[in-house]
Amino acid sequence: MSELFPPIHENQHFYLPVDDLHEIYVEECGEEEGIPVIFLHGGPGSGCEAYHRQLFNPEKYRIILFDQRGCGRSKPHAELRQNTTQDLIADMEKIRKYLGIEKWVIAGGSWGSTLALAYAEEHSECVLGMIIRGIYLCTQKEIHWFYQQGASQFFPDYWQDFVAPIPENERDDLLHAYHKRLTGDNEIARMQAAKAWSLWEARVATLRPHTRLLEHFSNPHTALSLATLEAHYFVNNGFLEEGQLLGNAGRLADIPCYIIHGRYDMICPVEQAYGLHQQLPLSELFIVQEAGHAASESGIRAALIEASNKMLGKVLS
Repeated sequence: MSELFPPIHENQHFYLPVDDLHEIYVEECGEEEGIPVIFLHGGPGSGCEAYHRQLFNPEKYRIILFDQRGCGRSKPHAELRQNTTQDLIADMEKIRKYLGIEKWVIAGGSWGSTLALAYAEEHSECVLGMIIRGIYLCTQKEIHWFYQQGASQFFPDYWQDFVAPIPENERDDLLHAYHKRLTGDNEIARMQAAKAWSLWEARVATLRPHTRLLEHFSNPHTALSLATLEAHYFVNNGFLEEGQLLGNAGRLADIPCYIIHGRYDMICPVEQAYGLHQQLPLSELFIVQEAGHAASESGIRAALIEASNKMLGKVLS
């Protein structure tokens, strides 16, 4: 089965205050008595989309989506204060307890896989299983690959547009140069940087050009939160110790896990997925041959749906 499940409306949505500054948008859909699954969007900073609901059988799953701090419909928008990986993990726990869920399946891609692993390694007792895509371990090597030198060699034309907002004398550290502009007071420079940052990511995310993804990432609301939050997280190494996620993978040894990765993923090279698979004895690795990074690509989407269906057999047995 490769097609998305039919479009569905949420059963409920609400804003959950998580501290004195942030309110996060949460929605539920699917079967109220079904297997709980929480979906973690990428970025950080992109927010959930309606098709994310359609990756899970709505007759079997209780589907929970939320926009992480500072993005999507959560408030305040593009806010960096009190916005760390540890804060997002705490938010997930607040959602779980608020909804009265004992254990749930964790699903997420790209940055969503980072957050899924970080959460599961801290709260493994609450995790029934994991479905993760486009594995990103937030190491210095990965950050350097995409924002300094690596992917640039495959897309030199797109790379020139990415570096254009940054003077040549600052291009030896593009991440910090962008961070300075995205957190500065010059709103024109800030939006120029946000658009260039987001366009670079959208162009590289798929094996073939993807108009809808380009439009989504070019939207000023999305571009600003995506670029600002990504730069904020990545200059802080994802608020993780170097090698932390792979180093602590042993904590997940008893958790069934499906790992999905595009063969030609130029944002997150496949070696991260392969290395993680080697550390997780109950994991299955799906390398999608004709795909890049994005969940919207047909091969990735088909693998995600297959994994979500197979996960039912794991957790219901």
